[in-house]
Amino acid sequence: MATGLALAALRAHRPAFVGTAVAALFAATVVSASTMMLGTTGAGGTSGLPAPARRQIRESGVGDMAIVLLIGSVYMSIFVVVSTMGTAVAQQHRELAMVRSIGARPRQIRRAVAVQALAASVPAALLGFALGGVGARWWHAGMVAHGLLPAEAVFRFGWVALPVCVGVAVVTTTLAALLSALRFSLLRPARALSEASTGRRGLGVPRALLGVLAVVGACFVSVLLSKRPAAEAGEGAFLVLILFCVGAGLLGPRLIGPAAWAVSALVGRFGPSARLAMLNVRSQPRRFSAAVVPLTLVVGFGLTKIGMRTTARHRTGSAGGAGEVWLDYVGTGLYAGFAAIAAVNTLAMISFERRRDVALLRVVGSRRAQVRAMAAWEAGVVAATALLLGGAIALGTLAPMLSTAFGSALPYLPWAVPVGIAAGTLLLTLLATGLPVHAVMRRRAISVVGGT
Repeated sequence: MATGLALAALRAHRPAFVGTAVAALFAATVVSASTMMLGTTGAGGTSGLPAPARRQIRESGVGDMAIVLLIGSVYMSIFVVVSTMGTAVAQQHRELAMVRSIGARPRQIRRAVAVQALAASVPAALLGFALGGVGARWWHAGMVAHGLLPAEAVFRFGWVALPVCVGVAVVTTTLAALLSALRFSLLRPARALSEASTGRRGLGVPRALLGVLAVVGACFVSVLLSKRPAAEAGEGAFLVLILFCVGAGLLGPRLIGPAAWAVSALVGRFGPSARLAMLNVRSQPRRFSAAVVPLTLVVGFGLTKIGMRTTARHRTGSAGGAGEVWLDYVGTGLYAGFAAIAAVNTLAMISFERRRDVALLRVVGSRRAQVRAMAAWEAGVVAATALLLGGAIALGTLAPMLSTAFGSALPYLPWAVPVGIAAGTLLLTLLATGLPVHAVMRRRAISVVGGT
């Protein structure tokens, strides 16, 4: 029965599991590349090099950097896969509630969800291993070009990355699926059917408490760092950023809802399509917050890392060593890529799930242009909310470090940086929201409403 449920879900919710597979593929690629680079720069990979080359590798700290990037990649892969898999499972709540009502046991529900996770993650892990080898070669070439590695350090393709990729992908997706289905599978069938129709209310006391503690902890650490030397403040800034991001993720609708409400209130003044978008966002805070959170991470992380470098260059004339700056931006791009995939997947799944609502608007007389405008306004609200919260997180993270280093808490950002980040965020949301809506409108509206 579990296998049958899994196959039916994969057919009925194909876009959701394509999104999960894409997230697992990106995670496996980065984990594979990091593992191979760790093997290249570690003791085993440098044992045959001349003493000066080994000293250069040791002094540049690229081995430690590879470890940090590997750990960060595993952390971000967990975050992305949990986000996308959680949304995929949430889309099945109605079907899961129905099979519970006809006698399916909780463990059968959880087993079916685990099979879905394996079907999405195993092929992605295998392909990600191969792509990681290509990415690691590029990474190695960039390190050599920027003086982080000596020319004698030859890239080593490592098969040990294969079990690491498969292990990370399978464990993260399976655990994410089981955790997402655990509570719902234990509900009584009547309660499950009711919740599948109306959605879950509230965050739950443990989650809300942990979210508040993360935000309070970030503020507390930020104040402490503002009184420490510049070097210590710079090292602790990443902890502040992580705590803020964890808090935003845990609090979700409670934190993002008011921000989205304020943004949508301004948007609602621009005609009926904008007002409809405003109502959609306000009526589904939990769903839209799942897309806003990863976008907030993209904005907050990007502004923090770039702002550190641009402010240092503006104040001192140098952003640091060319090699370390290049590696810092590569890491920033990878982490931003993780969060962007999570946001795009979530928005696309939300739009796909609402395909009947979109078709119903067409049935009652809405023009195609009006429906597209509504989707565009929704994307604008999501992007603006993420920019607002991400900017606040970046300022809160940068303030203590910049205060101790330069005597001013405000970062220096060339106009192209915030404009580029804002444009990229808006483009992501427009594509992720608009493409599924466009696909729905290519079909006859009445057939979509009828479920054929």
